[in-house]
Amino acid sequence: MREFTTEHRLGDADTAVVFMSALFAGGWIWDHPYRSLERAGVPVLRTNEPICGLDRRLAGSIERLGDALLDACDAAGADGQVVVCANSLGGLVAIDLAGRRPDRVRGIVVSGAPGLSADPDVGLSFDRRGSIRPTGEDFGRRMVAALFHEGCHFSAERMAEAGELLARPESMVSMARSLKATRAYRVPPALDKVTCPALYVWGRHDRMTPVAPWAEALAGRDGHELLLVEDSGHIPMVERAEEYTAALTSFVAGTGAGTGAGTLA
Repeated sequence: MREFTTEHRLGDADTAVVFMSALFAGGWIWDHPYRSLERAGVPVLRTNEPICGLDRRLAGSIERLGDALLDACDAAGADGQVVVCANSLGGLVAIDLAGRRPDRVRGIVVSGAPGLSADPDVGLSFDRRGSIRPTGEDFGRRMVAALFHEGCHFSAERMAEAGELLARPESMVSMARSLKATRAYRVPPALDKVTCPALYVWGRHDRMTPVAPWAEALAGRDGHELLLVEDSGHIPMVERAEEYTAALTSFVAGTGAGTGAGTLA
């Protein structure tokens, strides 16, 4: 079974900031915040593989993905507490992991998580085998429009990389399994179990996973803070990297992560 590999720089602190890759984008979506915290001396780790690049049995389970993330942390030496930063499907993994493993999860930072709104129409269709295939010549345009508020913030190289991944039948099956798991996941009961500090950094113009139902679900929950990023869609850590990193840096300092290792303490 193919599982996560990681890039990491860990120090002596007992808490690492862990960045989880997204459904079809690898750890590179975290370049800005990862490098910023790394320069500050905070222990950091990010997974390399996009979720749909993993084995279908792993990609199709929110719980298994969370366990695999902790396994990857342990293998790298980040076997203490973690602050989990995740986008989209990874956001559900972070929420679930915080509820199941409060001994390991010190805080979560979630963006663009699904589970509270209908799937957007981006030109994907299921077939009888339970896999997915892109349809129509405008698939790329529709996907970019769903991901970003304005323009495309992925390089041509990254777009080609994603296209190659989506052309693999096994990746499409893993994606289908992931989306099925997302639809079956019950978000409100999962939020009830989160006791660690939680920051939700949402693009105000997220068309993939609109913020309104999340604002309603989070209202009145102690320890859960919602921050809206202006002029941003589904991927604020890319589209508005400076704003996202500033919010993350403040949150990490508040959790005490990196104490004794860097300037955020």
